[in-house]
Amino acid sequence: MGCMERYIEYANFADTGFSYTMSLISGKHKMVILYCLMEYEPVRFNEMKRYLGNITDKTLSSNLKELEADQLIVRKEYPQIPPKVEYSLSERGKSLMKVLDQLCVWGAKNRL
Repeated sequence: MGCMERYIEYANFADTGFSYTMSLISGKHKMVILYCLMEYEPVRFNEMKRYLGNITDKTLSSNLKELEADQLIVRKEYPQIPPKVEYSLSERGKSLMKVLDQLCVWGAKNRL
């Protein structure tokens, strides 16, 4: 292969952009949460739980905290009683939606 030869023995998947992106959105619910926010933001916790269906409060809360820590979503808390919290996409999260939207397009075209 000459100059174009690939050196997989020196490659490390963990160093790729693909690996980084997958680390942010991997898991059973994160992409669905992001998709929900893309379609319906802002979304409250109980609305999100109904949308996702079979998910525990603990799991949803954990996923939302991780997405917030990764700066993909924004949590807005309103100082009122009862407490009101809404979630929406951050600018960083919105930039990822271009990628997730292509998954939707592919799925619609290739659904069996």
